[in-house]
Amino acid sequence: MPKIVRFKEFGGPEVLTITDEPLKEPGEGEVRLKVEAMGLNRAEVMLRSGKYVADPVFPARIGIEAAGVVDAVGPGVGDVRVGERVSAIPFLSSDRFGNWTADSVNKYGVYGESAIIPAHAVGRNPESVSAEEAAALWCQYLTAWGGIIDYAKLSGDDIALVSAASSSAALGAIQIANATGAQTIATTRTAEKKSFLLEAGADHVVVTDDEDLTERVMEITAGQGFTVAYDPVGGPFLTDLVNAAMPGAIIVNYGNLHPEPVNLPILPMLAKRLNIKFHSLFDTMRDAAARERGKKYVHDNVASGALKVIIDRTFPLDEIVEAHRYMESNQQRGKIVVVA
Repeated sequence: MPKIVRFKEFGGPEVLTITDEPLKEPGEGEVRLKVEAMGLNRAEVMLRSGKYVADPVFPARIGIEAAGVVDAVGPGVGDVRVGERVSAIPFLSSDRFGNWTADSVNKYGVYGESAIIPAHAVGRNPESVSAEEAAALWCQYLTAWGGIIDYAKLSGDDIALVSAASSSAALGAIQIANATGAQTIATTRTAEKKSFLLEAGADHVVVTDDEDLTERVMEITAGQGFTVAYDPVGGPFLTDLVNAAMPGAIIVNYGNLHPEPVNLPILPMLAKRLNIKFHSLFDTMRDAAARERGKKYVHDNVASGALKVIIDRTFPLDEIVEAHRYMESNQQRGKIVVVA
């Protein structure tokens, strides 16, 4: 019987437990994976601690990103075959108006040795990548593609600011921005990660604990400001981004690391005619045409080597609690992967 990770109550990493469970069969439109590796994401920390957009039904499964081998397909699945090496791309269900619902949280979860996912959430692994890399690529690259390429139309003429830049999602955005030829400015709170970010491809790094963001961005850009920002921080940091933006800039926010309310500076936003887009990977996954465009972009650019997953650390499945503790320590520089 496969090992499966569940949790029976909200709390810290210690609420995650591993049990042996019977192998389940995929239903209509579903695919089953023999899981080889899982990529950890902040969404799972939020779900585990009761801060996610949808609540689970206990005892709940957990996990949204994994790689493995297809070992069963359900009725109605015509384009996925047993034996294929694929990945589970994160998704979230919604109602007909686009409101997020708990259906996907309650039906699916990939932490463990076996997982069932909808066929539309299957991504084919580029031949050149390992299972660990495949488990780490879709959330970061497809989210960034949707925000800064599909929406913001980032090009070589742009100046891209990427905040909280040592996370896997931000590193993916830096790589995508580099691939377009855009100039990149990364932000990090402490100087400890500055050299790492420069080595990871950022053209400039602003250490926000030591430097004024607006002053540094204006210095770097000769007074222009950034044209596109990719930001998971939110909160009061949005005010800093408004001040550092050029007129007509686009701010793509995809997270809420600072959840406290903020009084937005409406007059400067109006004066600069800024566009603020609150973005999620699930916007791409709900749109079949965008989903296929994004899958092709990510697959092809990973296969060519233009995008290269940075893995910070791997843990065995039996150490899933320690892996979550490590994620919450904010020490990582890239993706955390758990191996089944």
